[in-house]
Amino acid sequence: QVQLVESGGGLVQAGGSLRLSCAASGRTSSSYGWFRQAPGKDREFVAAINWSGTNTYYADFVKGRFTISRDGTRNTVNLQMNSLKPEDTAVYYCAARLGGRLAVITTQYDYWGQGTQVTVSS
Repeated sequence: QVQLVESGGGLVQAGGSLRLSCAASGRTSSSYGWFRQAPGKDREFVAAINWSGTNTYYADFVKGRFTISRDGTRNTVNLQMNSLKPEDTAVYYCAARLGGRLAVITTQYDYWGQGTQVTVSS
């Protein structure tokens, strides 16, 4: 079992920044991902990182604005979000994958957090 707890969401103005954190416990995961889901839309991939933090992958729409990182000491996976836009408004979810390479599809992940709301006002 893997437990994931997200934090750091909130309300921010366009152009602002937020830092999301995902605290992981339980079994060791091979990789972690951040996804987001806006009202009425499918859950979409945002970023992924491997267990050691040496390999990352981003969705095109966040490249240059978001940075995923892993703190091995605290066992957290963080998502630094800069230059936020109103279209970034969504519930952000942390996910863990027990085996395999970095993944971008929701069904490739084994465990999910409860999500944290990010709202960007214009």
